[in-house]
Order: sequence, then C-alpha cells, then structure tokens
Amino acid sequence: MLKSRRVKLERFFVTHNLDAILFSNMANVRYLSGFSGSEGALLLTPDRGWLLCDSRYTTQAAVEAQDLEIREFSVKLDALTELINEQKLFRVGFEAAHTSVSAFMSFSGNLEGRELVALGADLDQIRSCKDAAEIILLKEVAALASASLEAVLPMLKPGIRESDLARELEFEMRRRGADGRAFDFIVASGERGAMPHGRASERRILAGELVTIDFGAVKNGYHSDETVTVAAGVPESRAAEIHKIVREAHDLAIAAVKPGVSSRFLDSIAREHIGVHGYGEYFGHGLGHGVGLEIHEKPTVSPRTDVELQEGMVFTVEPGIYIPGFGGVRIEDTVVVTSSGCEALTMADKSLLVLQ
Repeated sequence: MLKSRRVKLERFFVTHNLDAILFSNMANVRYLSGFSGSEGALLLTPDRGWLLCDSRYTTQAAVEAQDLEIREFSVKLDALTELINEQKLFRVGFEAAHTSVSAFMSFSGNLEGRELVALGADLDQIRSCKDAAEIILLKEVAALASASLEAVLPMLKPGIRESDLARELEFEMRRRGADGRAFDFIVASGERGAMPHGRASERRILAGELVTIDFGAVKNGYHSDETVTVAAGVPESRAAEIHKIVREAHDLAIAAVKPGVSSRFLDSIAREHIGVHGYGEYFGHGLGHGVGLEIHEKPTVSPRTDVELQEGMVFTVEPGIYIPGFGGVRIEDTVVVTSSGCEALTMADKSLLVLQ
C-alpha cells in the first residue's frame, strides 16, 4: 500500500529531474512511510528510502516503516546533510510549503555542491484521493464523532455553558476510543453564532437561541469534521428560516458531487442559493476543504480554486450564514466522492433539532 502511494511521486522525479525528495511535513511522512511519530524526516529516491528520527522513535520506526532504512539522529540537519552527501544526491526536492526561510537557509548552507529544488503545494495533492484503507479509517472516526455528539446533545439546555458542552463532547469521544479532538471545538450560541470560528466560551446558552457546534475527532491519525446548528428551545422565525436556507444549500451541493465536477462550480451552487434568498454577503468562506491526516488539506472547495473532483477525494461541504448582532448557522458534512456521486461519512442529524 505504501509503495503504491509512492508511485504518485514519479511525476515529480521526472518533471524536476530529481535524485531524491525530502519530506518534513509529518502528515506526508506518515502517508508515505507509515511512521506515526511527531518528529522526523523522510528521504526518498525512485528506488530507496530513509526514515530519520531521534532516539525516542527508533524502535517504533523500525516497526512502522519496515521497508525503509532507519537513521537515528541527534541533530536532524546534520544527519540529513550526511545522508545526502553519502548517497551522492545532487538534486533534492523539498516541500517549499512546509519549510521556513531560516530552515532552508541553514540546510542549503550545509549542502555545498548540491541543489535544493522547491516543490510547490501541489506536492500535498498526492494525498487528495484516499485509498480504500484510508476511507475505512475516515468512516470509523466520523462515526465515532457523530455518535458522541448524539450522546451529549440531551444536555444542551438553556443555562449550560458553551465550554461545558464542548468538554463533555471531548470526554465522550475519548470514552468511545478517539485519540483526541481534531481541533478546538466551536460552540457558538446566540449572537456568537455570527463568528464562524467562535470557540466555546464561558457564555451560558439562553432559551430559544441557535447553537452552532463544529466538532471532530482524531483516531489512528485520521480526522473527522462536522457541524450542526441546533436550538435550545423554540427559535424565532428568522432563525428557523436561515437554518432552512443553509440546509437547502448544503443538500443541493452534496447532490451535485460526482467525479468531473469543478470544485468552483460546487461552491457556486450553495453560494447562489444563499444569495438568491438575500444572504449572500453573510457567507464569506469557502464551501469546504479536504480532510484526512490533517484537518485542513487538499482539495479546497471555494470560489478561488478550480479542481476537478475525482473518485476518492474526501472534503467537507459546509455552507453558512453569519449575521453580526443576530447569530448564524452552519451545516457541515464530510463526504467521499464515489464513482457515481458521493457518500456522507459524518452522520449526525442536520435538521433543526429543538432541544428543551
């Protein structure tokens, strides 16, 4: 499986005439080697590979990356320099999108007679289409997170703090086997619902308010991402209307997902529906983003990107309306593109639940 993933690198070796490619982004390192540690580097040639790690991970690396040569380092930069010089690698590609200027300067200064070739963000696109093993893991973590939300929603009543709900949700995910939360949960009630990234606060939820809950778990390295907007008691009519518009935009976009569709076109379906109902100026972010070993990865679904959807791509569909001084609604599912359409991985109810 890992070797089949590395085949995706062939075009980079050929196009840039590279002797090797160096990976330091740990999501890419894990994807291509199986190594799940938090620190290390991966150097690949067309027919060989080396995984570099410190002494904390030497034994773990030998188990997880059995087809690679393991090199232990005390100073990573020195070990990489020694390896590249030893193997007489003259043109080495690196992840420009994940390398700081200072790291590049330090590294290049140590590689006399060698050339570092910057590879753009398209290198991360090798993870855009998930294989069967990845989709199984994504389904598992999404099901865990959705079930966790359903278990704690009954405690959402007027008077509860946003932070208390977020805390209970994280505990429930861990009880069900999650390694942790995928990100800081968003629990935004009342006027705070106008904040797309309104992290859970100490605010107490009031009767009749909408509450947006954006949550996700991580397990075995893979993430889930999902958002519901519910009501703590009967909401006012305008709030219910906004929820209906966002839900319709969400459903229309998901119905249009299939191989060959443009990501920009998909975004426009939801955006135009919200605009027709007079709320276009209140939907300011893109429709979605990829989900996998990182919570935000390729592909991006927005007005600024034009990616042709392919079978195996996994991304969110999350339209929203955010009105300052009033509140907001976001509804989000993570989907995987299939041969004829898509399948939702996340499973929480997206109707306007009225909790009392």
